[in-house]
Amino acid sequence: MKEAVNDDLNLAVSRLGECRISSPMSGVHFVSDDEHVLYHSSLKEIEDFQARGKEPPSFEMAGPREKIHFDPAGLACGIVTCGGLCPGLNDVIRSIVLCLHYNYGVRTVYGFRHGYSGLVEKNGHGPVRLTLEMVEDIHQKGGTILSSSRGAQDVSEMVDTLERMNLGILFTIGGDGTLHGAREIASEIGRRNLDIAVVGVPKTIDNDISYVQWSFGFDTAVSEARKAIYAAHTEAHGARNGVGLVKLMGRNSGFVAAYATLATSDVNFCLVPEVPFNLGALLEALRKRLEKRGHAVVVAGEGAGQDLTGGTQDKDASGNVRLGDIGVFLKDRIKAYFREAGIEMSLKYIDPSYMIRSVPANAYDSALCLILGHNAVHAGMTGLTNVVVGYWRGEFTHVPIPPAVSRRKRIDPDGGMWRNVLVTTGQPVDM
Repeated sequence: MKEAVNDDLNLAVSRLGECRISSPMSGVHFVSDDEHVLYHSSLKEIEDFQARGKEPPSFEMAGPREKIHFDPAGLACGIVTCGGLCPGLNDVIRSIVLCLHYNYGVRTVYGFRHGYSGLVEKNGHGPVRLTLEMVEDIHQKGGTILSSSRGAQDVSEMVDTLERMNLGILFTIGGDGTLHGAREIASEIGRRNLDIAVVGVPKTIDNDISYVQWSFGFDTAVSEARKAIYAAHTEAHGARNGVGLVKLMGRNSGFVAAYATLATSDVNFCLVPEVPFNLGALLEALRKRLEKRGHAVVVAGEGAGQDLTGGTQDKDASGNVRLGDIGVFLKDRIKAYFREAGIEMSLKYIDPSYMIRSVPANAYDSALCLILGHNAVHAGMTGLTNVVVGYWRGEFTHVPIPPAVSRRKRIDPDGGMWRNVLVTTGQPVDM
């Protein structure tokens, strides 16, 4: 997951103004603004920056501050969840509400329903008051109690709502598209010179947000994907020349497919968007595998092989190009290949995407959601804005939204993680 970085990388976060109010929190370790987390982990890279007289890039460390920007008395906040469903959404909502209430004494928290459309008054959704009773056990359920949606809304109208409701902080829970929207909202707030903070929490099953090592929902997705791969492996074993084919999430980044492959060790071919493959070479390699072992498992990230599927350039409500269905494509091509070769085979196709998206978060993601939610509150109360809370090399960080959405994080085809996939599957390197 190595990300390219240049000397001009700016990881400085934006602030609404000075922090003059003493935090109501006590008995905690307060983080100072000069505590940072290095972007690079290699000593050689750090020494290279130092030799050139440059400061190595680093993230501001997340956590509670001794002085805060907003006066908790009378402060009102809002929460919105956008994009596709993801394990852990309810956990983050609950974490934010509880942290605001118990750590800062903020009693007024609104949830905007149906994504960003809930921030536009004319859509008629109306906010809901998020009480302690309402969020008491929501972390045990999948989905989001606020509902979600895709698609852009009028930024000016959304900020009109925040201003009319006299909100001080808006927490946006979502992935790349949500963060793009948060950036536009923060920009409009800045143009109006309003005292409103916009803080993001990184939600993406694909784990593709730049400068964020782990986003919530990813670990649960890999765990659930492993179950589908086990089923595919069992089905393949249970038939003569059996093939189990599994399609997993991953529009632009194949982290779910790759990590699920590493987690099972039962996958023989892993296909991801970052590494093109030749269909003829795949089919030939699959045939050799069946001749040798009598069964095989193929895992494909949904964005893999788009040069083969004949997808269109049409876009969905979030602005994403509509993908050709690599799962159905491979199913049909594999069957046709063996039929034409006169070889009997049995293929079982599994697409568990919606089953994975809708489950409650596992233990790791639940803990991650809790801490991300807490740190989002700390960041907002300090007056940070146009920022997303991140996780990097064991520490929680503040990441400016502009670099976070500058590009999608992707697998490095020449990196160690992909080499591990190749060693585990045994698939041809030049397939």
